[in-house]
Parts: sequence; C-alpha cells; structure tokens
Amino acid sequence: MTDPVLLASQPTLAAQSLANQRVLITGAAGGLGSELAIQAASAGAEVILLDKDLPALEALHDRIETALGQQPGLYPLDLMGASPDDYLELAERLEHSLGGLDVLVHGAAQVGKPAPLQLYDPQTWLETVHINVNAAFLLTQAMLGLLRHSAGRIIFMSDRCGREGQSAMGAYAVSKWAVEGLMHTLAAEYSTHHPVSTCSVDTGPMRTALRRAAYAGEMADEVPDPEHAASAVVRLLNRQDKLDNGASYRVSIT
Repeated sequence: MTDPVLLASQPTLAAQSLANQRVLITGAAGGLGSELAIQAASAGAEVILLDKDLPALEALHDRIETALGQQPGLYPLDLMGASPDDYLELAERLEHSLGGLDVLVHGAAQVGKPAPLQLYDPQTWLETVHINVNAAFLLTQAMLGLLRHSAGRIIFMSDRCGREGQSAMGAYAVSKWAVEGLMHTLAAEYSTHHPVSTCSVDTGPMRTALRRAAYAGEMADEVPDPEHAASAVVRLLNRQDKLDNGASYRVSIT
C-alpha cells in the first residue's frame, strides 16, 4: 500500500486556525520540533515545548514571544532518565494549568551511531531504543487520559528506515519500526469510548543535527530546511481536519 502524502508546498495556515488547540511537542529544541512549534504558535495553538536542552528551549520561547507575543509552555525533561512518575506529573501539570491536551507530537529522537548490527555498540543500542520507543510509550500512556477527554490525536515522527530495510541504521531503524508498531496498535484501540486517533509521518531528509549524525558526509545544501516538512506536519494538528487514523504519512516537498 502506498503511504498517503502530505504536501509541503501548501499555503501557510491561517492565523488562529489552531486556536484553542493545546499541543505538546517533544524534541522541541530540535530542527523540526522548533519549526513546528513556531508554525503551530503562529496559527494560534497553545504549545508546550519539551526537550532536555533548557537553554535551547528558552531561546525558542523568546523567539516565539518576540515574534508573536505568545508565551509557550516550557518543560525541560531528559527522556533518558525520566521515570513513569515524571510523565504522570507532566500530565497532572497540563491538566491543572491548561485543562487538558489536544495533540501530542513525538518529535524527540536519538539516532545512535550508525553501524552494521554485528558491530553495533550494545550501550548505544539500549539508549537509542529507550529514548525512541520506551520513552514514547511512557509519555503516550501518561497522556491518554487527557487525550481521550478531548478526542485528541497523537503524531509520531517516523523515518523511511522504519518502513523498509536500510543497512547500517541499527537501533535507530529498529526503533522506528517499533514506533510504527506502537502507532498501529494505538490506532486499532480507537473506539467511541477511546476516541484518540494517531498516525506517523516520514518527513524525509531534513537539514537537522539528527540527519548530520546519521549522514556525516552529506552536504548541508543537499537536503531541505525542516521548515518545509513542518509546514506539512502542522496541518495534522487541527482536530477539525480529517486525520486518517493509523496512516503512515510521508512528506513530499514540491
């Protein structure tokens, strides 16, 4: 089956088209996460920025506040060391401060150290799988109560190597296969009593630190800026627009 396509060449979202949408973005200090946060905030969403890099979060906060006059929520959290209780505490804070949550975007990821499986470092494997899979599961589980109440949605950032075999991508590739499985399992659990829809998005190549770590020999100008992929992904945040539950989208930049 062909993956449904998200076009990155569509016009910018109208102002306030995401008004009253409460959006939690993990990996918000990264290339895609920061661009998505800016575009979502520009469209009126109330964004909560989660990342382990507090200085980068603060810089993004100031950038959004200066440009838009908004003050996004900041939540510094290291997914490697976070416990189940840490995620539950975050859910409680969101319920107390915002009254709930509408959209969860899993943008945080670790690429590890690309290598053939025979040579792959076991500790790097464990850390990469933990951040990309275990942390995503724990955060999702903690947020499901809020998302059920709002009939919200969950968006997982995926990758081509999580949908078809690709050599030397190691734990990153395997973890993205697992993320796809987590997404499909959630989609199968959708019901009138559990109205949380979900999808995954293969953004394609982007000019990010994650990409540079995986493809060190690639020239920066050979790949698009992440703002193009963000312009496609941001359209999935609007709960008034249709989301194909269980879809594995891919971004096409035209």
